[in-house]
Amino acid sequence: MGASEPFQGDPGASGVVPSTPGGLLDVLNVAAVLLDSQGRIDLWSPQAEILFGYSTEEAQGQYAGQLLIDEEHRDAVLALFEQVMRDGESWAGVFPVRHKDGSTRLVEFRNMRLQDDQSEYWALGLATDQATVRRVERNLALSAQLVSQSPIGLAMLGTDLRYISVNPAEERMNGVPAAEHVGRHVHEVLPFLDESFTGAMREVLATGIPLLDHTIVGRTAADPDNDHAWSISFYRLEAPNGKVLGVATSSVDVTDRHRAVEEQRHTALTLQRSLLPRPPPQRPGLTIAFRYRPAQATIEIGGDWFDVIPLNSDKTALVVGDVMGSGVTAAASMGQLRTATRTLADLDLPPAQVLHHLDHITDGLGTIATCVYAVFDPGAARCHISLAGHLPPVLLHPDGTRELLDLPTGAPLGGCGIPFTTTAIEVGPGDQLILYTDGLVESRHQAIDVRLNALLDVLDDPDRSLDATCDLLLRSLRSEGDHDDVALLIVRANHEPTSSAIDER
Repeated sequence: MGASEPFQGDPGASGVVPSTPGGLLDVLNVAAVLLDSQGRIDLWSPQAEILFGYSTEEAQGQYAGQLLIDEEHRDAVLALFEQVMRDGESWAGVFPVRHKDGSTRLVEFRNMRLQDDQSEYWALGLATDQATVRRVERNLALSAQLVSQSPIGLAMLGTDLRYISVNPAEERMNGVPAAEHVGRHVHEVLPFLDESFTGAMREVLATGIPLLDHTIVGRTAADPDNDHAWSISFYRLEAPNGKVLGVATSSVDVTDRHRAVEEQRHTALTLQRSLLPRPPPQRPGLTIAFRYRPAQATIEIGGDWFDVIPLNSDKTALVVGDVMGSGVTAAASMGQLRTATRTLADLDLPPAQVLHHLDHITDGLGTIATCVYAVFDPGAARCHISLAGHLPPVLLHPDGTRELLDLPTGAPLGGCGIPFTTTAIEVGPGDQLILYTDGLVESRHQAIDVRLNALLDVLDDPDRSLDATCDLLLRSLRSEGDHDDVALLIVRANHEPTSSAIDER
Protein backbone atom coordinates (compact mmCIF):
# COMPACT_ATOMS: atom_id res chain seq x y z
CA MET A 1 0.00 0.00 0.00
CA GLY A 2 1.45 3.37 -1.02
CA ALA A 3 1.76 6.21 1.44
CA SER A 4 -1.03 8.14 -0.24
CA GLU A 5 -3.50 5.28 -0.51
CA PRO A 6 -6.59 5.30 1.74
CA PHE A 7 -6.53 3.04 4.76
CA GLN A 8 -8.50 -0.13 3.98
CA GLY A 9 -9.07 -1.45 7.52
CA ASP A 10 -11.95 -0.80 9.89
CA PRO A 11 -14.49 1.55 8.18
CA GLY A 12 -14.68 3.55 11.40
CA ALA A 13 -10.92 4.09 11.52
CA SER A 14 -9.20 7.11 10.07
CA GLY A 15 -7.64 6.63 6.67
CA VAL A 16 -4.25 7.75 5.41
CA VAL A 17 -5.03 10.92 3.50
CA PRO A 18 -2.38 12.61 1.35
CA SER A 19 -1.70 16.28 1.90
CA THR A 20 -1.34 18.72 -0.95
CA PRO A 21 0.98 21.74 -0.96
CA GLY A 22 -0.16 24.91 0.73
CA GLY A 23 -0.89 23.65 4.25
CA LEU A 24 0.40 25.12 7.51
CA LEU A 25 3.61 23.06 7.46
CA ASP A 26 4.40 24.42 4.00
CA VAL A 27 3.73 27.97 5.19
CA LEU A 28 6.08 27.46 8.15
CA ASN A 29 8.63 25.66 5.93
CA VAL A 30 9.94 23.59 8.87
CA ALA A 31 13.51 22.36 8.38
CA ALA A 32 14.80 19.15 9.97
CA VAL A 33 18.46 18.56 10.88
CA LEU A 34 19.83 15.40 12.54
CA LEU A 35 23.13 15.62 14.47
CA ASP A 36 25.24 12.86 15.93
CA SER A 37 26.38 12.99 19.53
CA GLN A 38 29.38 15.10 18.52
CA GLY A 39 27.26 17.73 16.78
CA ARG A 40 28.08 16.70 13.21
CA ILE A 41 25.28 16.95 10.62
CA ASP A 42 24.07 13.51 9.56
CA LEU A 43 20.71 14.33 7.85
CA TRP A 44 19.77 17.60 6.14
CA SER A 45 16.22 18.14 4.81
CA PRO A 46 15.32 20.05 1.63
CA GLN A 47 13.69 22.71 3.82
CA ALA A 48 17.05 23.11 5.61
CA GLU A 49 18.63 23.87 2.26
CA ILE A 50 16.07 26.63 1.73
CA LEU A 51 16.30 28.03 5.28
CA PHE A 52 20.08 28.00 5.66
CA GLY A 53 21.27 28.13 2.05
CA TYR A 54 23.60 25.10 2.17
CA SER A 55 23.05 22.05 -0.01
CA THR A 56 22.98 18.57 1.49
CA GLU A 57 26.50 17.87 0.12
CA GLU A 58 27.81 21.07 1.70
CA ALA A 59 26.21 20.40 5.10
CA GLN A 60 26.57 16.68 5.76
CA GLY A 61 29.53 15.80 7.98
CA GLN A 62 30.07 19.40 9.09
CA TYR A 63 29.87 20.50 12.70
CA ALA A 64 26.58 22.38 12.90
CA GLY A 65 27.97 24.93 15.37
CA GLN A 66 30.85 25.86 13.09
CA LEU A 67 28.71 25.93 9.93
CA LEU A 68 25.71 27.86 11.24
CA ILE A 69 26.66 29.83 14.36
CA ASP A 70 28.82 32.95 14.55
CA GLU A 71 31.73 32.67 16.94
CA GLU A 72 30.26 35.16 19.40
CA HIS A 73 27.21 32.92 19.98
CA ARG A 74 28.87 29.54 19.51
CA ASP A 75 29.72 28.77 23.17
CA ALA A 76 26.13 29.43 24.32
CA VAL A 77 24.68 27.27 21.58
CA LEU A 78 27.13 24.41 22.24
CA ALA A 79 26.25 24.52 25.94
CA LEU A 80 22.57 24.15 25.08
CA PHE A 81 23.41 21.22 22.77
CA GLU A 82 25.37 19.46 25.51
CA GLN A 83 22.53 20.01 27.99
CA VAL A 84 19.99 18.43 25.64
CA MET A 85 22.25 15.46 24.94
CA ARG A 86 23.07 14.98 28.63
CA ASP A 87 19.64 15.44 30.25
CA GLY A 88 17.33 14.40 27.40
CA GLU A 89 15.08 17.41 27.90
CA SER A 90 13.94 19.27 24.82
CA TRP A 91 14.82 22.91 24.35
CA ALA A 92 12.93 25.50 22.35
CA GLY A 93 13.92 29.05 21.62
CA VAL A 94 15.33 31.55 19.17
CA PHE A 95 18.94 32.21 18.29
CA PRO A 96 20.77 33.79 15.35
CA VAL A 97 21.93 31.56 12.50
CA ARG A 98 24.42 32.41 9.79
CA HIS A 99 23.03 31.94 6.27
CA LYS A 100 25.33 30.84 3.46
CA ASP A 101 25.00 34.31 1.90
CA GLY A 102 26.61 35.79 5.02
CA SER A 103 23.45 37.29 6.52
CA THR A 104 22.27 36.48 10.03
CA ARG A 105 18.70 35.37 10.64
CA LEU A 106 16.70 34.70 13.78
CA VAL A 107 15.48 31.12 13.66
CA GLU A 108 12.91 29.41 15.87
CA PHE A 109 14.39 26.10 17.06
CA ARG A 110 13.10 23.03 18.86
CA ASN A 111 15.85 20.53 19.82
CA MET A 112 15.30 17.05 21.25
CA ARG A 113 17.41 13.98 22.00
CA LEU A 114 16.77 10.73 20.14
CA GLN A 115 18.07 7.23 20.88
CA ASP A 116 18.49 4.49 18.28
CA ASP A 117 18.43 0.69 18.68
CA GLN A 118 22.16 0.72 19.42
CA SER A 119 21.57 3.03 22.42
CA GLU A 120 23.39 5.83 20.65
CA TYR A 121 22.13 9.39 21.07
CA TRP A 122 21.25 11.79 18.27
CA ALA A 123 19.93 15.32 18.29
CA LEU A 124 16.96 16.34 16.13
CA GLY A 125 16.58 20.00 15.41
CA LEU A 126 13.37 21.45 13.91
CA ALA A 127 13.74 25.00 12.72
CA THR A 128 11.78 27.69 10.91
CA ASP A 129 12.14 31.38 10.24
CA GLN A 130 11.08 33.39 13.30
CA ALA A 131 9.46 36.15 11.26
CA THR A 132 7.21 33.59 9.57
CA VAL A 133 6.22 32.07 12.93
CA ARG A 134 5.39 35.46 14.43
CA ARG A 135 3.32 36.42 11.38
CA VAL A 136 1.30 33.20 11.61
CA GLU A 137 0.85 33.71 15.35
CA ARG A 138 -0.36 37.28 14.85
CA ASN A 139 -2.77 36.23 12.11
CA LEU A 140 -4.19 33.42 14.22
CA ALA A 141 -4.56 35.68 17.26
CA LEU A 142 -6.21 38.40 15.19
CA SER A 143 -8.58 35.91 13.57
CA ALA A 144 -9.52 34.46 16.96
CA GLN A 145 -10.29 37.90 18.38
CA LEU A 146 -12.30 38.97 15.35
CA VAL A 147 -14.40 35.82 15.55
CA SER A 148 -14.94 35.83 19.31
CA GLN A 149 -15.71 39.55 19.62
CA SER A 150 -17.83 39.93 16.47
CA PRO A 151 -21.47 40.94 17.12
CA ILE A 152 -22.35 38.96 13.99
CA GLY A 153 -23.06 35.28 14.46
CA LEU A 154 -20.34 33.21 12.79
CA ALA A 155 -20.31 29.46 12.30
CA MET A 156 -18.22 26.96 10.40
CA LEU A 157 -19.66 23.69 9.19
CA GLY A 158 -17.87 20.80 7.53
CA THR A 159 -18.71 19.46 4.10
CA ASP A 160 -21.21 17.16 5.84
CA LEU A 161 -22.99 20.27 7.22
CA ARG A 162 -22.09 19.42 10.79
CA TYR A 163 -20.90 22.21 13.03
CA ILE A 164 -17.16 22.58 13.59
CA SER A 165 -17.25 25.81 15.57
CA VAL A 166 -19.46 28.79 16.41
CA ASN A 167 -18.65 32.15 17.97
CA PRO A 168 -20.38 33.55 21.09
CA ALA A 169 -22.82 35.65 19.03
CA GLU A 170 -24.04 32.58 17.11
CA GLU A 171 -24.25 30.68 20.40
CA ARG A 172 -26.57 33.37 21.83
CA MET A 173 -28.74 33.52 18.71
CA ASN A 174 -29.32 29.77 18.62
CA GLY A 175 -29.68 29.42 22.39
CA VAL A 176 -27.40 26.36 22.31
CA PRO A 177 -23.96 26.20 24.01
CA ALA A 178 -21.02 26.17 21.61
CA ALA A 179 -19.91 22.72 22.75
CA GLU A 180 -23.37 21.31 21.91
CA HIS A 181 -23.09 22.62 18.35
CA VAL A 182 -19.91 20.74 17.53
CA GLY A 183 -20.49 17.53 15.59
CA ARG A 184 -24.23 18.06 15.20
CA HIS A 185 -25.97 18.54 11.88
CA VAL A 186 -27.45 21.98 11.28
CA HIS A 187 -30.98 20.53 11.37
CA GLU A 188 -30.33 19.03 14.80
CA VAL A 189 -29.48 22.45 16.22
CA LEU A 190 -32.07 24.42 14.20
CA PRO A 191 -34.96 22.02 13.48
CA PHE A 192 -37.20 24.75 12.03
CA LEU A 193 -35.02 25.10 8.93
CA ASP A 194 -36.40 23.69 5.70
CA GLU A 195 -34.52 21.90 2.93
CA SER A 196 -33.91 25.14 1.02
CA PHE A 197 -31.47 26.20 3.73
CA THR A 198 -29.27 23.12 3.48
CA GLY A 199 -29.76 23.14 -0.28
CA ALA A 200 -28.31 26.65 -0.39
CA MET A 201 -25.28 25.55 1.62
CA ARG A 202 -24.69 22.55 -0.66
CA GLU A 203 -24.89 24.85 -3.67
CA VAL A 204 -22.26 27.13 -2.15
CA LEU A 205 -20.05 24.13 -1.39
CA ALA A 206 -20.37 22.88 -4.96
CA THR A 207 -19.89 26.17 -6.80
CA GLY A 208 -17.91 28.37 -4.44
CA ILE A 209 -20.29 31.23 -5.22
CA PRO A 210 -21.34 33.02 -1.99
CA LEU A 211 -25.02 33.50 -1.19
CA LEU A 212 -25.68 36.83 0.49
CA ASP A 213 -28.54 38.13 2.64
CA HIS A 214 -30.70 35.01 2.70
CA THR A 215 -33.59 35.71 5.10
CA ILE A 216 -35.04 32.97 7.28
CA VAL A 217 -37.75 33.18 9.93
CA GLY A 218 -38.25 30.81 12.83
CA ARG A 219 -37.86 30.12 16.53
CA THR A 220 -34.74 28.99 18.35
CA ALA A 221 -34.09 27.85 21.90
CA ALA A 222 -32.99 31.40 22.68
CA ASP A 223 -36.61 32.61 22.38
CA PRO A 224 -38.89 29.64 21.73
CA ASP A 225 -42.15 31.60 22.05
CA ASN A 226 -41.50 34.24 19.37
CA ASP A 227 -40.54 34.28 15.73
CA HIS A 228 -37.26 35.91 14.82
CA ALA A 229 -35.79 36.78 11.42
CA TRP A 230 -32.14 36.45 10.44
CA SER A 231 -30.19 37.61 7.43
CA ILE A 232 -27.69 34.85 6.70
CA SER A 233 -24.83 34.77 4.21
CA PHE A 234 -22.99 31.61 3.14
CA TYR A 235 -19.49 31.32 1.72
CA ARG A 236 -17.17 28.42 1.04
CA LEU A 237 -14.06 28.02 3.19
CA GLU A 238 -10.92 26.84 1.44
CA ALA A 239 -7.39 26.06 2.62
CA PRO A 240 -4.48 27.94 0.98
CA ASN A 241 -4.00 24.91 -1.25
CA GLY A 242 -7.60 25.13 -2.48
CA LYS A 243 -8.97 22.20 -0.50
CA VAL A 244 -12.62 22.75 0.46
CA LEU A 245 -12.91 22.77 4.24
CA GLY A 246 -16.63 23.46 4.58
CA VAL A 247 -19.08 26.32 4.56
CA ALA A 248 -19.14 29.35 6.82
CA THR A 249 -22.23 31.33 7.77
CA SER A 250 -22.64 34.84 9.09
CA SER A 251 -25.95 35.70 10.73
CA VAL A 252 -27.53 38.98 11.76
CA ASP A 253 -30.79 39.23 13.71
CA VAL A 254 -33.05 41.44 11.58
CA THR A 255 -36.29 40.78 13.44
CA ASP A 256 -37.19 44.45 13.92
CA ARG A 257 -36.48 45.23 10.27
CA HIS A 258 -38.43 42.18 9.11
CA ARG A 259 -41.48 43.16 11.17
CA ALA A 260 -41.32 46.72 9.85
CA VAL A 261 -41.08 45.42 6.27
CA GLU A 262 -44.04 43.12 6.75
CA GLU A 263 -46.09 45.96 8.22
CA GLN A 264 -45.15 48.23 5.30
CA ARG A 265 -46.02 45.49 2.84
CA HIS A 266 -49.42 44.95 4.43
CA THR A 267 -50.10 48.69 4.33
CA ALA A 268 -48.93 48.93 0.71
CA LEU A 269 -51.13 46.06 -0.43
CA THR A 270 -54.12 47.51 1.39
CA LEU A 271 -53.56 50.83 -0.41
CA GLN A 272 -53.17 49.19 -3.79
CA ARG A 273 -56.25 47.02 -3.42
CA SER A 274 -58.25 50.10 -2.48
CA LEU A 275 -57.33 51.51 -5.89
CA LEU A 276 -58.44 48.42 -7.78
CA PRO A 277 -62.06 47.96 -8.89
CA ARG A 278 -64.61 46.10 -6.85
CA PRO A 279 -66.21 43.03 -8.46
CA PRO A 280 -67.88 44.37 -11.63
CA PRO A 281 -71.60 44.05 -12.25
CA GLN A 282 -72.91 41.32 -14.49
CA ARG A 283 -72.50 42.29 -18.13
CA PRO A 284 -74.64 41.20 -21.05
CA GLY A 285 -73.09 38.37 -23.05
CA LEU A 286 -70.03 37.93 -20.84
CA THR A 287 -68.68 35.70 -18.10
CA ILE A 288 -65.87 37.46 -16.30
CA ALA A 289 -63.00 36.33 -14.07
CA PHE A 290 -59.99 38.27 -12.89
CA ARG A 291 -57.10 38.19 -10.48
CA TYR A 292 -54.63 40.64 -9.04
CA ARG A 293 -51.42 39.09 -7.64
CA PRO A 294 -48.89 41.38 -5.90
CA ALA A 295 -45.15 40.87 -6.27
CA GLN A 296 -43.75 38.44 -3.73
CA ALA A 297 -40.18 39.76 -3.55
CA THR A 298 -40.73 43.41 -2.70
CA ILE A 299 -42.72 45.60 -0.34
CA GLU A 300 -43.24 48.18 -3.09
CA ILE A 301 -46.74 48.57 -4.48
CA GLY A 302 -46.99 48.45 -8.24
CA GLY A 303 -48.90 50.12 -11.02
CA ASP A 304 -50.84 47.21 -12.54
CA TRP A 305 -54.59 47.57 -12.88
CA PHE A 306 -57.64 46.12 -14.61
CA ASP A 307 -61.17 47.35 -15.08
CA VAL A 308 -64.53 46.29 -16.50
CA ILE A 309 -66.61 49.33 -17.50
CA PRO A 310 -70.32 49.23 -18.51
CA LEU A 311 -71.05 51.19 -21.72
CA ASN A 312 -74.19 52.06 -23.65
CA SER A 313 -76.05 49.51 -25.77
CA ASP A 314 -74.92 46.62 -23.54
CA LYS A 315 -71.31 47.10 -24.61
CA THR A 316 -68.47 46.59 -22.12
CA ALA A 317 -64.99 48.13 -21.98
CA LEU A 318 -62.22 45.77 -20.84
CA VAL A 319 -59.02 47.39 -19.63
CA VAL A 320 -55.65 46.09 -18.39
CA GLY A 321 -52.74 48.48 -17.82
CA ASP A 322 -49.32 48.70 -16.23
CA VAL A 323 -47.64 51.89 -15.02
CA MET A 324 -43.86 51.55 -15.16
CA GLY A 325 -42.01 51.54 -11.85
CA SER A 326 -43.18 50.79 -8.35
CA GLY A 327 -43.96 52.51 -5.11
CA VAL A 328 -46.50 55.10 -4.08
CA THR A 329 -45.83 57.25 -7.16
CA ALA A 330 -46.62 54.40 -9.54
CA ALA A 331 -49.73 53.48 -7.58
CA ALA A 332 -50.93 57.08 -7.54
CA SER A 333 -50.40 57.36 -11.31
CA MET A 334 -52.26 54.09 -11.76
CA GLY A 335 -55.21 55.43 -9.77
CA GLN A 336 -55.32 58.61 -11.87
CA LEU A 337 -55.13 56.70 -15.16
CA ARG A 338 -57.86 54.31 -14.07
CA THR A 339 -60.13 57.23 -13.20
CA ALA A 340 -59.33 58.97 -16.50
CA THR A 341 -60.01 55.75 -18.42
CA ARG A 342 -63.45 55.37 -16.85
CA THR A 343 -64.24 59.00 -17.63
CA LEU A 344 -63.18 58.62 -21.28
CA ALA A 345 -65.09 55.34 -21.57
CA ASP A 346 -68.31 57.16 -20.68
CA LEU A 347 -67.84 59.22 -23.86
CA ASP A 348 -68.19 56.01 -25.89
CA LEU A 349 -65.07 56.79 -27.91
CA PRO A 350 -63.32 54.21 -30.11
CA PRO A 351 -60.42 52.46 -28.32
CA ALA A 352 -57.74 54.27 -30.35
CA GLN A 353 -59.15 57.67 -29.35
CA VAL A 354 -59.31 56.65 -25.68
CA LEU A 355 -55.61 55.71 -25.82
CA HIS A 356 -54.82 58.97 -27.61
CA HIS A 357 -56.27 60.98 -24.73
CA LEU A 358 -54.64 58.70 -22.13
CA ASP A 359 -51.32 59.27 -23.87
CA HIS A 360 -51.54 63.03 -23.18
CA ILE A 361 -52.70 62.45 -19.61
CA THR A 362 -49.84 60.01 -18.93
CA ASP A 363 -47.35 62.48 -20.35
CA GLY A 364 -48.66 65.09 -17.92
CA LEU A 365 -48.12 62.67 -15.04
CA GLY A 366 -44.48 62.27 -16.01
CA THR A 367 -44.65 58.49 -16.28
CA ILE A 368 -44.88 55.69 -18.83
CA ALA A 369 -47.58 53.03 -19.02
CA THR A 370 -48.75 50.22 -21.26
CA CYS A 371 -52.42 49.46 -21.81
CA VAL A 372 -54.85 47.28 -23.69
CA TYR A 373 -58.33 48.76 -24.19
CA ALA A 374 -61.08 46.61 -25.70
CA VAL A 375 -64.79 47.20 -26.26
CA PHE A 376 -66.97 44.11 -26.48
CA ASP A 377 -70.26 44.43 -28.37
CA PRO A 378 -72.47 41.37 -27.71
CA GLY A 379 -75.01 42.43 -30.35
CA ALA A 380 -72.40 42.44 -33.12
CA ALA A 381 -70.40 39.53 -31.60
CA ARG A 382 -67.35 41.66 -32.09
CA CYS A 383 -64.55 43.20 -30.01
CA HIS A 384 -62.62 46.35 -30.93
CA ILE A 385 -59.13 46.39 -29.45
CA SER A 386 -56.25 48.88 -29.27
CA LEU A 387 -52.79 48.35 -27.72
CA ALA A 388 -50.42 50.91 -26.26
CA GLY A 389 -47.11 49.07 -26.03
CA HIS A 390 -48.87 46.15 -24.34
CA LEU A 391 -48.45 42.40 -24.82
CA PRO A 392 -51.06 40.90 -27.17
CA PRO A 393 -54.25 39.32 -25.78
CA VAL A 394 -54.95 35.64 -26.36
CA LEU A 395 -58.11 34.40 -28.07
CA LEU A 396 -59.14 30.86 -27.03
CA HIS A 397 -61.82 29.18 -29.15
CA PRO A 398 -64.30 26.49 -28.00
CA ASP A 399 -62.54 23.88 -30.16
CA GLY A 400 -59.31 24.40 -28.20
CA THR A 401 -57.40 26.42 -30.78
CA ARG A 402 -55.78 29.53 -29.36
CA GLU A 403 -53.82 32.40 -30.77
CA LEU A 404 -51.94 35.50 -29.77
CA LEU A 405 -53.85 38.22 -31.53
CA ASP A 406 -51.78 39.80 -34.28
CA LEU A 407 -52.44 43.46 -33.44
CA PRO A 408 -50.44 46.65 -33.97
CA THR A 409 -48.49 46.99 -30.72
CA GLY A 410 -48.48 50.78 -30.63
CA ALA A 411 -46.26 52.89 -28.40
CA PRO A 412 -46.53 53.05 -24.61
CA LEU A 413 -48.58 55.85 -23.11
CA GLY A 414 -46.59 58.87 -22.04
CA GLY A 415 -46.01 61.54 -24.66
CA CYS A 416 -44.84 59.64 -27.71
CA GLY A 417 -47.63 61.12 -29.84
CA ILE A 418 -47.72 58.10 -32.15
CA PRO A 419 -51.25 57.31 -33.45
CA PHE A 420 -52.97 54.21 -32.12
CA THR A 421 -54.86 51.64 -34.20
CA THR A 422 -58.16 49.90 -33.47
CA THR A 423 -58.64 46.35 -34.73
CA ALA A 424 -62.00 44.55 -34.86
CA ILE A 425 -62.09 40.82 -34.16
CA GLU A 426 -64.99 38.42 -34.28
CA VAL A 427 -65.93 36.93 -30.90
CA GLY A 428 -68.34 34.01 -31.17
CA PRO A 429 -70.16 32.14 -28.42
CA GLY A 430 -67.70 30.35 -26.16
CA ASP A 431 -64.69 32.38 -27.29
CA GLN A 432 -62.44 33.53 -24.45
CA LEU A 433 -60.31 36.68 -24.43
CA ILE A 434 -57.33 36.70 -22.04
CA LEU A 435 -55.83 40.09 -21.09
CA TYR A 436 -52.81 40.28 -18.75
CA THR A 437 -49.84 42.39 -17.65
CA ASP A 438 -46.25 41.43 -18.34
CA GLY A 439 -45.69 40.14 -14.81
CA LEU A 440 -47.55 36.99 -15.80
CA VAL A 441 -45.10 35.96 -18.51
CA GLU A 442 -41.85 37.89 -18.29
CA SER A 443 -38.85 36.09 -16.79
CA ARG A 444 -35.18 36.94 -16.34
CA HIS A 445 -34.22 33.47 -17.48
CA GLN A 446 -36.28 32.94 -20.66
CA ALA A 447 -37.01 34.92 -23.80
CA ILE A 448 -40.45 36.50 -24.06
CA ASP A 449 -41.37 34.32 -27.08
CA VAL A 450 -40.73 31.20 -25.00
CA ARG A 451 -42.86 32.56 -22.18
CA LEU A 452 -45.74 33.49 -24.51
CA ASN A 453 -45.69 29.97 -25.94
CA ALA A 454 -45.83 28.66 -22.38
CA LEU A 455 -48.92 30.83 -21.82
CA LEU A 456 -50.59 29.26 -24.87
CA ASP A 457 -49.66 25.77 -23.65
CA VAL A 458 -51.44 26.33 -20.34
CA LEU A 459 -54.65 27.34 -22.13
CA ASP A 460 -55.33 23.75 -23.17
CA ASP A 461 -58.94 23.31 -22.03
CA PRO A 462 -61.64 25.72 -23.22
CA ASP A 463 -64.19 23.99 -20.98
CA ARG A 464 -62.29 24.78 -17.80
CA SER A 465 -63.98 27.42 -15.65
CA LEU A 466 -62.56 30.92 -15.96
CA ASP A 467 -61.68 31.03 -12.28
CA ALA A 468 -59.82 27.73 -12.59
CA THR A 469 -57.98 29.07 -15.65
CA CYS A 470 -56.93 32.18 -13.75
CA ASP A 471 -55.55 30.10 -10.90
CA LEU A 472 -53.82 27.68 -13.27
CA LEU A 473 -52.10 30.50 -15.17
CA LEU A 474 -50.79 32.06 -11.97
CA ARG A 475 -49.68 28.72 -10.57
CA SER A 476 -47.97 27.60 -13.79
CA LEU A 477 -46.31 30.79 -14.95
CA ARG A 478 -45.47 32.56 -11.71
CA SER A 479 -42.80 31.52 -9.25
CA GLU A 480 -42.15 32.41 -5.63
CA GLY A 481 -40.14 35.58 -5.29
CA ASP A 482 -41.29 37.22 -8.55
CA HIS A 483 -40.57 40.94 -8.60
CA ASP A 484 -43.57 42.10 -10.63
CA ASP A 485 -47.30 42.41 -10.04
CA VAL A 486 -49.86 40.64 -12.22
CA ALA A 487 -53.25 41.82 -13.38
CA LEU A 488 -55.25 39.16 -15.24
CA LEU A 489 -58.67 39.50 -16.87
CA ILE A 490 -60.49 36.70 -18.75
CA VAL A 491 -63.91 36.98 -20.40
CA ARG A 492 -66.01 34.40 -22.23
CA ALA A 493 -68.70 35.35 -24.71
CA ASN A 494 -72.03 33.69 -23.91
CA HIS A 495 -75.74 34.31 -23.67
CA GLU A 496 -76.04 34.27 -19.87
CA PRO A 497 -73.84 36.99 -18.39
CA THR A 498 -72.33 36.26 -14.98
CA SER A 499 -69.44 37.66 -12.97
CA SER A 500 -67.00 35.78 -10.71
CA ALA A 501 -65.91 37.02 -7.30
CA ILE A 502 -62.58 38.80 -7.06
CA ASP A 503 -59.55 36.91 -5.70
CA GLU A 504 -56.86 39.14 -4.24
CA ARG A 505 -54.61 36.40 -3.01
